[in-house]
Amino acid sequence: MSYLFKPLELEKLRLTNRLVMPPMATAKSEENGKVSQAILDYYKEKSEGGHISLIIIEHSFIMPEGKASNNQMSIADDSLIKELKSLAEVIQSNGSKAIMQINHAGSGTTKEVIKTTPVAPSAVTNPRRGSIPRELSRNEIQDVINAFRNAALRVKKSGFDGVEIHSAHGYLLNQFFSPLTNKRTDEYGGDIYNRIKIHLEVIRAIREAVGEDFPILLRLGASDFIEGGTTIEDSKIAVKEFEKAGVDILDISGGFCGYNVPHLTGQGYFAPLTEAIKKVINIPVILTGGIIEAEVAERLLVEEKADLIGVGRAIFNNSNWAKNAHESLG
Repeated sequence: MSYLFKPLELEKLRLTNRLVMPPMATAKSEENGKVSQAILDYYKEKSEGGHISLIIIEHSFIMPEGKASNNQMSIADDSLIKELKSLAEVIQSNGSKAIMQINHAGSGTTKEVIKTTPVAPSAVTNPRRGSIPRELSRNEIQDVINAFRNAALRVKKSGFDGVEIHSAHGYLLNQFFSPLTNKRTDEYGGDIYNRIKIHLEVIRAIREAVGEDFPILLRLGASDFIEGGTTIEDSKIAVKEFEKAGVDILDISGGFCGYNVPHLTGQGYFAPLTEAIKKVINIPVILTGGIIEAEVAERLLVEEKADLIGVGRAIFNNSNWAKNAHESLG
């Protein structure tokens, strides 16, 4: 049996293979963030056949001020649970596990989208947006932590198999993590331990809300690949703390560079990050980054670059990718 299609037994999650469909924004939700028929159809098509063990739904906003873009899905209030249950069931009925990613955009949004000034750890320019946000107060940080907690509880009530916290691609938690955007002088800024204080508080609040048996994933922008930004050395410290706090799986991507890094080429271009992180923790690590061939996914697992492989654009472009990979690798 190939490595890619070998099961992975975790304490809280049984995966039929190592193939993950990572979160990719579709902008297919209703204007108010509710699940649309287009979203149900999209995830039904992607999960058909059950060849993908784990499908991580695109990021959903936890509060209106944290909305990243128009037609983004919402997890911001209880009225959404009914439709979200339908979404979880569509994926699970095809044999895949369904995880929902929850997010606050911080300064990674615009005034046009949220109808107010975007917030951030500090009032400094967002490298990806160019706009200057408003600095969050300590009380507002607590509100954000509570919003993550409540959103995760909704994910559980909606019948999903787990929740993923988004701290990558220059969104709010990533903004706290990165020295490029976190210039705070209180306990939420400064050294790496202070810059991940909000992450640890979010993880603990979620764990308290969802209980011990519900899987928590965290997507980490493990390096900004920008001078003065986060580095893999920061991430090696951070992931050990995340594991201690209760994260079950780490999903690795880029920070302010996004999921594309100009000078990183080849399939699995985030492999140096996942390989370094895998060496310092005991929980599974997901590798994504330009993987389009099943044989390459297989090799990355054999070489122990990661425990799970995320194939995004290739599956986005071809809903039969996983089925074809299964047939070619056996």
